[in-house]
Amino acid sequence: MTPTPAASNRQFPADTEIWYSLKSAIATSSGFQRWQLERDAQLHGLRLEQQVQKYLRETLETLAY
Repeated sequence: MTPTPAASNRQFPADTEIWYSLKSAIATSSGFQRWQLERDAQLHGLRLEQQVQKYLRETLETLAY
């Protein structure tokens, strides 16, 4: 049975807890902090969660290249 789109978009409490822990670990890493300093103007006004998502996206794009 294939899950419906609405069901696949739901977050479970454990998922939220894992994301919070992962986001916190990334935010305190030296790589993330260096990345923030290099992109200070680009990140102005973004919440920490948005910054972490952008960091992960850019990091994965670099690794995929």
